[in-house]
Amino acid sequence: MSRIISLIAMFLIPTAAAAQDWALRAGDKLLSHMEVAQLTTGQTLVFYDDGQSKFSAGGAYSYTYASGQSAYGRYTIEPDGTVCIQYRNGFARCDRYVQSGTRIVLLTEDGQRFPIRPEVLE
Repeated sequence: MSRIISLIAMFLIPTAAAAQDWALRAGDKLLSHMEVAQLTTGQTLVFYDDGQSKFSAGGAYSYTYASGQSAYGRYTIEPDGTVCIQYRNGFARCDRYVQSGTRIVLLTEDGQRFPIRPEVLE
């Protein structure tokens, strides 16, 4: 029984190892743990669709859609810089951040790219 629970947990809990291929493009530079921590911790990142990711210093996380609706959870920054979020509704995901030319871009495990608006990074 404990083996079954372990197998289920392995598929439900995001880990940095779960994503091997982040669909990197030529010129993308993965951000390190320290760079990601500086970018996210205590910050709100705004995307071009007006969505906002808020990373509280204590590990609380929220994503607010342009419509004003929000999703809440907790985030961790893995040693390799991967950011994993466990939402209250049970959904979980891991993302990476890259420097792509002059932009910082969020990469999802399924290959989507979401650039962060530059005024947020100043």
